Amino acid sequence: METRRILMRSLAVAVVIASVIWTTTAEDQKVRKPCCTKVSTTEVTDPIISFRLQRQSLPCVKAVIFKTKQGEFCCDPGQQWVKEKVKHFFKNTTPTPTSSISN
Repeated sequence: METRRILMRSLAVAVVIASVIWTTTAEDQKVRKPCCTKVSTTEVTDPIISFRLQRQSLPCVKAVIFKTKQGEFCCDPGQQWVKEKVKHFFKNTTPTPTSSISN
């Protein structure tokens, strides 16, 4: 009877240790940077500070992520307005070429 109780306690301790190790290991595998799991088709009207493209890699979906003062917005890259915003952003942020050649 005593042996059985010792065995049950040992088993309980082993289960607790295994669950702590499993939880700690699972924390290391979490995505460090949140990703878009769905996209919006609603147009972003705030001024865009920057943007980045996100590839599809489940659970993340393909998206254009616009950054504004209000935060980040996950947008459908297939929407015409998204393509225009990206094009407009590049047009307004591309530096004007200058010449270093003097006359």
